[in-house]
Amino acid sequence: MNVSLANMTLVIQYRDSYAKAVTKNVIVIALGISINFINANLIHTFRKHQIFNTNPRYILFIHLVVNDMIQLTLTVGLFLLSYILHRINVSLCCFFILLALFTTENTPLNLACMVAECFVAVCLPLRHAQLCTVRRTYLLMGLIWATSIVSVLPDLFISLVIEPLDFFYSQVFCLRESAFRSPHLIMKRDVYYVVYLVVVWLTILYAYLRIMITARAANTDAKNAKKAMNTVLLHGIQLLLCMSTYIDPLLKQLLAFWFPENYRDSLFACYIINQILPRFISPIIYGLRDKNFRTYLAKDLMCKVTMATHTKTVFGNPS
Repeated sequence: MNVSLANMTLVIQYRDSYAKAVTKNVIVIALGISINFINANLIHTFRKHQIFNTNPRYILFIHLVVNDMIQLTLTVGLFLLSYILHRINVSLCCFFILLALFTTENTPLNLACMVAECFVAVCLPLRHAQLCTVRRTYLLMGLIWATSIVSVLPDLFISLVIEPLDFFYSQVFCLRESAFRSPHLIMKRDVYYVVYLVVVWLTILYAYLRIMITARAANTDAKNAKKAMNTVLLHGIQLLLCMSTYIDPLLKQLLAFWFPENYRDSLFACYIINQILPRFISPIIYGLRDKNFRTYLAKDLMCKVTMATHTKTVFGNPS
């Protein structure tokens, strides 16, 4: 029995108690609804104000927000299904896993593009308007999706070729390892993740170092320099969290070996760290900490509260 099948056996063998299952699902649902509510308001503010629609930085940010909403909704749905149904049809599982993988792998690429735009704005300010146009930004977003699709879609094609037809009508506990279980796919995934991790991280690290050096050299205000340093630090933390997805398979194998009786708790911890936390940090770093976006967002929220209060006053008092 290979490692993936052994891990699946542990998931089936050790099931959560009723109280623990309810607690985990309440935590996940509460976090998912809260984050998506914040993201929905960010999208509304972006669409409402033209100043954001023509700025490549905000376009990339809102693409990240939409991507995170799709990814979070899918993974929360899969999490709930794992407790409600425990096993689902393999074909349906493949569909959900593919969509989740597309959006999961989009995130580090989108962050890398945002860092590149920031690098051009800080280090090459005279060429920023020429290099970072709205048209090129949308082309870049298409390239992000194309890269993720090229990375993930071969798993489906290879599985269709090597797996018996009966396998796609069977039911499994829905994880990537159970839907795409070939050892060749696992090896391909590990090799791709290593290359991807090295290339993306080196690119981002180089850009961040250049931005920090330029900011320090050009900024005479210690307060502004400190703010720039804090922003870079938050970016780095988020990127580390997002890129922890690439070591997720290895981490799960180690946890299954060390704590076989608590493997489901290990999966839950990996899910919160790798999938929830990066989506929680994104709106804080790029939305709430941005002065322009925060200003317009506050105005929109105040407008909604005022309208709701007025409506309640009018219809709540018939006299």
